Amino acid sequence: MSRFAAKQRTTKETSISVAIELDGSGNTEVSTGIPFYDHMLEQLGKHGGFDLRVEAVGDLHIDTHHTVEDVGIAVGEAFREALGDKAGVRRFASGLYPLDEALVEVALDLSGRPYFVWDVPMPEVLALGNPAFDPQLAEHAFSSFANAAGITLHVRLCHGTNVHHIIEAAFKGLARCLRDAVRVEGTQVPSTKGVL
Repeated sequence: MSRFAAKQRTTKETSISVAIELDGSGNTEVSTGIPFYDHMLEQLGKHGGFDLRVEAVGDLHIDTHHTVEDVGIAVGEAFREALGDKAGVRRFASGLYPLDEALVEVALDLSGRPYFVWDVPMPEVLALGNPAFDPQLAEHAFSSFANAAGITLHVRLCHGTNVHHIIEAAFKGLARCLRDAVRVEGTQVPSTKGVL
């Protein structure tokens, strides 16, 4: 059975279309109008093993905040729907993820209870790309996704100096943990409550 979902999200600030296949092959088509964010979302699909399509049009003439937030929400909602009742999934995943000098720890639980911890102090740096992606928006992208997906997510910077490397290691770490956590290894919902 395919674990697929598609979502549309339209507000006065953004118009977003997302489709995700959890049991895909890492094919991505991402267009948010923010090249750095596109690159990070491509990491999510590629390293998560998900087929991910994201098309977004936002009020980038104001700034990139609304688009980053709303895309995170839409991807999270699609991810949650694609998971279905979570029967047989591994549920938990964690690991350490390097990118050159940067090392990021990610741990998550497909708990159905959104909770987010971000311990990733960023070196002072100008925004990345054009239109600009403010590095502080990385936290917002992760929190928007975690809350909409209904997962518990912890992200911690062990060390690193290059902001691009830090953020990319975090996205790759999230992707690999999601890939591991959604893997089906049984038939029962992995909870003493019987639901997640």
